[in-house]
Amino acid sequence: MDVLADALSVAGVRGTVALRIDGRQDWAVSWAQNADAVLYAVTAGSAWLTVAGADGRAVAPVELLAGDVVLLPTGVAHNIASDPGRTPKLCDVALADQLRRTGGALRLGAGEPRTHLLGASYRHDRVVSLHVFTLLPSIVHIRGSRASTALDGTVRLLTQETADPQLATAVVLDRLVDVVLVHLLRCWLGRHPELTRGTWLGALADPLVTDAMSRMHQEPERPWSTDSLARALTVSRSTLTRRFQDAAGQSPGAYLTQWRMDLAARRLRDTDDTVETVARSVGYTSVYAFNRAFSRNRGAPPARFRRDARRPPADGPE
Repeated sequence: MDVLADALSVAGVRGTVALRIDGRQDWAVSWAQNADAVLYAVTAGSAWLTVAGADGRAVAPVELLAGDVVLLPTGVAHNIASDPGRTPKLCDVALADQLRRTGGALRLGAGEPRTHLLGASYRHDRVVSLHVFTLLPSIVHIRGSRASTALDGTVRLLTQETADPQLATAVVLDRLVDVVLVHLLRCWLGRHPELTRGTWLGALADPLVTDAMSRMHQEPERPWSTDSLARALTVSRSTLTRRFQDAAGQSPGAYLTQWRMDLAARRLRDTDDTVETVARSVGYTSVYAFNRAFSRNRGAPPARFRRDARRPPADGPE
């Protein structure tokens, strides 16, 4: 079981090519906070990225060069410009959406194009708590000169596909941005293991803990205990507990509960299975015990959670 792949799948992470940008001379554009993660790949030229800090003020600009890939995991408000001192104009969202649908490029500034960027967004399931984006810094920046061969090659494929659209280009691009995200995460995690220590992402650096997580992912309905998990891994209970806590920042039991509650939340929302069926599917033989665990984790009993999760937004469906 590939824990990262499984977590991305359960979290419903899906990429979509959002926009092509052709930057010319003297341009700057800004985007408001986005509910989705946002990624940019610089396929030619250069640009400057400025994001809003936690207090709303801009942080130091970051120069983006050809081949660079940058991810904004929380969709933070940001500007992209030809130079960092230029005052940006708010992006015309309606025009950007139209260009996304037609495959056109957002042309900024005057003169001949100097910079080409490809933007993408990544949606994820809001009912899932165990996902990647909340564990990453506000900017994940991979320089083209330091990117892996796989990441660089996928960005090149994106560039070729956008430069010469063919049949089903939209499908190809959406698949490629999913691949870009995985390669970016591989590259970043491999270079910054210390930044994820104490989270389930950090646990992927420890083969024993990864194996333990894999077994829980494969069989969430199994009545796992720390003792039975340790026996399955042929290590002592104390060794497993210590290494799991050190790597993931929580006990095996706490991680298992979180994983089970994510699976249960999705199943409650997406199926008409009874609460008893859902409870059994994630390892609870007692509906009462499941109700207590789920209410403690999600702040509402399963039946109410199901009803609320299926209720349309206040402003109606999209």
